[in-house]
Amino acid sequence: MKAPWVVILGVALAGTVARAAELPDFTGLVEAHSASVVNISSERRVQRQPRRPEELDDLFRRFFPGPGIPAPNVPRQSQGSGFIISSDGYILTNNHVVGEADEVVVRLSDRRELDATVVGADAGSDLALLKVEAEDLKPVTIGSSAGLKVGEWVLAIGSPFGFEYSVTAGIVSGKGRSLRNENYVPFIQSDVAINPGNSGGPLFNLDGDVVGINSQIYSNSGGYMGMSFAVPIDVAMEVADQLKASGRVSRGWLGVEIQQVNRELAESFGLEQPQGALITRVFPDSPGEEGGLLAGDIITEFNGQGIDRWEELPHYVGRTAPGSEARIGLVREGEKMSLELEIGELPDDSLAQRGQPGSEPSELGLVVKALPEAARERLELDGGVVVVRSEGPAAEAGIRERDIITRLHNKPVDSIAGFHEIANSLPEGRSVSVLLVRGERPLFVGLKVPE
Repeated sequence: MKAPWVVILGVALAGTVARAAELPDFTGLVEAHSASVVNISSERRVQRQPRRPEELDDLFRRFFPGPGIPAPNVPRQSQGSGFIISSDGYILTNNHVVGEADEVVVRLSDRRELDATVVGADAGSDLALLKVEAEDLKPVTIGSSAGLKVGEWVLAIGSPFGFEYSVTAGIVSGKGRSLRNENYVPFIQSDVAINPGNSGGPLFNLDGDVVGINSQIYSNSGGYMGMSFAVPIDVAMEVADQLKASGRVSRGWLGVEIQQVNRELAESFGLEQPQGALITRVFPDSPGEEGGLLAGDIITEFNGQGIDRWEELPHYVGRTAPGSEARIGLVREGEKMSLELEIGELPDDSLAQRGQPGSEPSELGLVVKALPEAARERLELDGGVVVVRSEGPAAEAGIRERDIITRLHNKPVDSIAGFHEIANSLPEGRSVSVLLVRGERPLFVGLKVPE
């Protein structure tokens, strides 16, 4: 008869082996596809300003008289990853890896180094398409991100901190994520360890298909903290096709500003539950205005796709071809209705100047936008800005979205620039007064300025 501890040990070992058998083996995937991943180095030459004579010591000035010393071009280097998408030399990477670069060099797994041409780049999706001239290139297998499931295993190959062909694995943590300043990309969130240098590298599923492009991390330190974000490959290939054809990307545009529908707003607009995208502004002469959209409409459906969260609407609109017809389901004054309108093309300055959601908050925790002229006249105001987002100190003070700020620290606010000028001069560590208009009624609140 075996000793009891022998039996227990045997059971424990069997359990360990069983658990190990349940985990995926990535070795075959890496061996088959790592040759399709490349390391990318880019260099941008920046002209330094010449030094003034008074900045030079006496000895140096004696030998080099004149208005200043011309400074040489100073190279700024960047490194990242990418992957081959076709045997004729097209490579996908992130825009921020090669943006405004004067020279781009691609290093293959067989140590060949090739000069690359930037075919086109798109800041809206943070993607860039490169072209190299070479033989015996091995492209990746392009998969689909549409069927990707939360909890599914994924693997990244890239060059974090310059360590080429590093492999990390994890699971899909979420889909359709919206990030600040990235309104037109429904990011894939994963817990795959991604660090500087991984940018532009592929995200594989267990079948060896590329399902995303590693693009960003959420971090307070600059390094990996458990949250990584990838551009879905379906979106990336649409961008790549446009860059290849014309060198630029054309996106659909409604011409509206939107916000979240919370529980209180859902009740006030007659919705059974919080959902949809609430229109706060319709731009003049935009497709939305021409199609009959109004401020106060709540868009709940776009071309048959339900809009549960307000961030989903830009994803769908941006991927719709300009000039095509779109059917929009909405709630107006508690009644469901639908409209058909023609989608326009997103203006080049729209991402930066059209007040889209996702601007960075100020130190006060506020994101503001211009007060429409019609609202200013209706409320008989001389100026003011509308609060788009309130967090941190502003939220603690009770400032809410859609509040209109007319005075800050007892100074009138007449524009966005005026607001930021006053905000940047506030006394640190002290409370200042903020005069709001909320529901057509004036209200003062005290705001503590961070130190």
